[in-house]
Amino acid sequence: MSGITTENNFFSQTLHSWYRANGRDLPWRSTNDPYAIWISEIILQQTRVEQGLDYYLRFMQRFPDANTLADADEIDILKLWQGLGYYSRARNLHFAAKQIKNDFGGTFPSTYQEVRSLKGIGDYTAAAVCSFAYGQPYAVLDGNVYRVLARFFGIHTPIDTAKAKKEFSELAQHLLDKKNPSLYNQSIMDFGALQCTPASPRCDSCPLAEKCAALSQNEQSVLPLKSKKTISRKRFFNYFYILNGGKTYLHKRTGNDIWKNLYEFPLIETAEETPLQDLVHMGFLHEIDINACRITKKMSLKHILTHQTIFAKFYIIDFCEQHTKNISNFIEIKESDIDSYPIARLSEIFLEQKDTNRK
Repeated sequence: MSGITTENNFFSQTLHSWYRANGRDLPWRSTNDPYAIWISEIILQQTRVEQGLDYYLRFMQRFPDANTLADADEIDILKLWQGLGYYSRARNLHFAAKQIKNDFGGTFPSTYQEVRSLKGIGDYTAAAVCSFAYGQPYAVLDGNVYRVLARFFGIHTPIDTAKAKKEFSELAQHLLDKKNPSLYNQSIMDFGALQCTPASPRCDSCPLAEKCAALSQNEQSVLPLKSKKTISRKRFFNYFYILNGGKTYLHKRTGNDIWKNLYEFPLIETAEETPLQDLVHMGFLHEIDINACRITKKMSLKHILTHQTIFAKFYIIDFCEQHTKNISNFIEIKESDIDSYPIARLSEIFLEQKDTNRK
């Protein structure tokens, strides 16, 4: 790290000055409560601050400490999380809260190794909690930090490789202000989020511009490098919202797939786009007297996730007379009770629009 020693003070001091003038005023920055900081960090994974803020406030009001969260029902946690996506984060929070209650007597652990041992906590989150809550000298390394370091120091190692993780981790730790790790970590993260942005970075007003390697080589749009392209697979979901005398049906998703433990309407997934006349011969529709109901297509939605794209069609099945025969693998509920069940954003959009869209 000798080659960057001369830049150390300039880099950290410049970031500190920038942050004092431009840093965001966020509720989790006015506390050293490790639980609150942990909740904020998990919510903000894969989530913009603008979207995550309200979720954080509601979550802290409902579950103000680890013991309250540990004792909660998963369905209540998932319902509160609804709309944020990446629901494994909520399930991991619940599991980790139980660890805190059972293994640490309800008190949030205070060492890096103990924090790192909690379910769903990786190197970044452990470093964030320990530096923000306890002032411990651990450098954070998230997407914002990778981008700032890659551009300023002109690093061309693809950030999605094991070599890069080691290289950037060592660099980040070397640059860390050991006397004030919290300030340094917050500074570089906000700098990446607000100044050195992924697209159209604000280089014309950047206080690091005079020594930025990417700017001098006109590589702002190139760095940081990635070696792999994300491959997204296509999936075709056909949902059926059943109206049956004030009742409807839901199914709980299980297994290692998207939206685990969330609820959804009866679903037939197909390998390709499939017309209704073929769908009526598939899945649970065998158990329904098609002649005794009216099936109407309501809408088509495209839902993009990290590694897959969902092409969804929503149909409404409206029984002319009450259907009394059980439909396998689904729970029957009152239509008015749907709001009590956590559902994916895709289904939530359908419910919001079903009375206005008529396709």
